[in-house]
Amino acid sequence: MIRKSFVARASATALAAALLLPLAATAQNIAIVNGKAVPKVRVDTLLQQAQRAGQQISPEMQGMAKDEVVRREIFSQEAVKRGIAAQADYKAQMELARESILIRELFEDFKRKNPVSDAEAKAEYDKFKAQATGTEYRASHILVEGEDEAKSLIAQIKGGAKFEDLAKAKSKDPGSGANGGDLDFAKPESYVPEFGQAMSKLKKGEMTEAPVKTQFGFHIIRLDDTRDAQFPDFDGVKAQIQQRLAQVKLQKFQDDMRKAAKTDYKFAGQ
Repeated sequence: MIRKSFVARASATALAAALLLPLAATAQNIAIVNGKAVPKVRVDTLLQQAQRAGQQISPEMQGMAKDEVVRREIFSQEAVKRGIAAQADYKAQMELARESILIRELFEDFKRKNPVSDAEAKAEYDKFKAQATGTEYRASHILVEGEDEAKSLIAQIKGGAKFEDLAKAKSKDPGSGANGGDLDFAKPESYVPEFGQAMSKLKKGEMTEAPVKTQFGFHIIRLDDTRDAQFPDFDGVKAQIQQRLAQVKLQKFQDDMRKAAKTDYKFAGQ
């Protein structure tokens, strides 16, 4: 009696499992199109691609992804039916797409396995910070076309006219002119040589006695302030540094593979 009960229970369990198998398989599909199952993994892949592109996955996007996957199945079935899959052009494009996807996944795999550490980023930050020493100058300028006009403006400023008012009215540099000629803090090498050299010779509050000629025209330069070169905090630039170092690592990975490959092809620049 005990044995019969056990066998009966075992049979019932097996029957239930057999009945549930088709349901489990169906749960992995989102639709049936012309008798062909559309697997849920296609939706997952589409959403992963959206995430990689920086998009936020919402319930609405999930629904749109399902619609897109089913539409693609409908259209691809029709393309096969019309013989497009057998065409040489299609096969050539598929080969290029296969290579592109394979290469993309190779690079993504490399980046996952070779992340930029905080220590690497900090070392790079310290290197650039050490190079950022020096003095920054805060200058204002008025830029005009002709030397005579520049000399006239210098005379007006010496006669009591406000530098800022003349910059707004006369300067052909729209960016600084609207701000009274203010160029904010920068190093001399940030400017064309003639401008940078003339600016760095001034003392705080001084203005150039004569117009300074550059490729842009004639400048009247006034030095407003100086300070030690500033550098952003590590946390403020950490993400950018890590991104740049990741690109450097990936480029080296690509270069090493290219150099190790046995080929008779000569790349440009070799």
